[in-house]
Amino acid sequence: MVTLKASFTVKPAEPKPSELMYLSDFDQVISTNHVPTVYFYRPIMSDQSLVLNPIEILKNSLSKALTIFYPLAGRLQWTNRCRLELNCNSMGALFLEAESEAKINDFGDFTPTSETKALIPSVDYSKPIDELPLLLVQVTKFSCGGISLGLGMSHVLVDGRCATHFVSEWARIARGEKLENLPFLDRTVLKLEEDDLTPPKFDHLEFGKLPMLIGQTNNLEERKKETTLVMLKLSKEQIQKLMQEANEFPSVYTSSKPFTRYEAVTAHLWRCASKARLHEIEQLTCVRFTMDFHSRMVPPLPKHFFGNAVLPMRSATITSGELLSKPLGYGCSKIREAVEKVTDEYVRSSLTYLKREKDLSKLRYPNVVGSTQGAFFGNPNIVVTSWIGLPLCGVDFGWGKEIYMGPGTVGFDGKSFIFPSRDEDGSLDAPFRLRVEHMDAFKKFFYENI
Repeated sequence: MVTLKASFTVKPAEPKPSELMYLSDFDQVISTNHVPTVYFYRPIMSDQSLVLNPIEILKNSLSKALTIFYPLAGRLQWTNRCRLELNCNSMGALFLEAESEAKINDFGDFTPTSETKALIPSVDYSKPIDELPLLLVQVTKFSCGGISLGLGMSHVLVDGRCATHFVSEWARIARGEKLENLPFLDRTVLKLEEDDLTPPKFDHLEFGKLPMLIGQTNNLEERKKETTLVMLKLSKEQIQKLMQEANEFPSVYTSSKPFTRYEAVTAHLWRCASKARLHEIEQLTCVRFTMDFHSRMVPPLPKHFFGNAVLPMRSATITSGELLSKPLGYGCSKIREAVEKVTDEYVRSSLTYLKREKDLSKLRYPNVVGSTQGAFFGNPNIVVTSWIGLPLCGVDFGWGKEIYMGPGTVGFDGKSFIFPSRDEDGSLDAPFRLRVEHMDAFKKFFYENI
């Protein structure tokens, strides 16, 4: 049980004059929830006199960090076009101090359960959006002497690359070092001219409706089904085996470049989920994921662009019969086709598509279990977010690097993250949420033959 000890509002050490900041249409179609992550740290030794009070160190360094990353201290608000904009008003971040009788070892393999969720500040989303802090912080002290740092960051403001950039620079400030990588805050680099009436060059099926279960006209019942979580773990050897299977020759499905770890593991997840869900062979299904397009634009976006530079993509829609009857490389090839679509021309066409869309609310998705609002990406589909290329590990605020970092929750049926394990030995972790009735079969299929 977690007990709240104190609550603070941390504002920038040097408040900026209030200003309205433009949010791109890629920011507009992101979940309006906060993305929860959690870091665990070993007990702080008593002879480390400089770090006896992590609460004060974190609060003071956060105040300084918010002077640089000042959008995180602002508030979202709606425009008269039902778009979001950012009021950089220096209202500050929420900072909670908490205690728990638990020990870090009680969290086992760090599966993001309800106990993990309690380490991250909760949000009352029934409140007006302009009252909600965009950055939430909770430091929880455990009975073993260790601590956790639970963060909730507005997804409208940041993607994974931005979030890890902010946390690494915050830690640098806490260690008393100079900032090395200032954020690029001008989001108008992704803004089209107001008088640009050019139609999109592509169909952009990724913004359309996803397949539903055969015989269903909506997915309200699917949203209500009870789900559960498993922390999938893949050793370096298991990953290599999947990649070898995906890239077997001769194969008409093999691309000019070998399929990646992400493509092989995601295709395997997709096949096992479809099999466990007992899909009919005619059932349509797809994988949804996000593509970082920083380096795919011409010219590339600034290295430390602070905003969402990810495009929601989806594989081609195929039948479960096709997916399961053909080799693993077939599923990989459908993912690869979507990956290779993302060019400068495609990104700009996406912006054009979204600019012409009057109601973007139907494209936003919730990030909470059981939500009945927004798009539904669960059964018969899956969503797999890659954190493989993000600098997740090694966040040191002055008392050593974390022993684990991962998502605080996994929001809905069919959702998974893939990221390097804390052992840094080439293995991967993948927390995956699925309906209770499908989970046992899924785990059996997932580990068979690897």
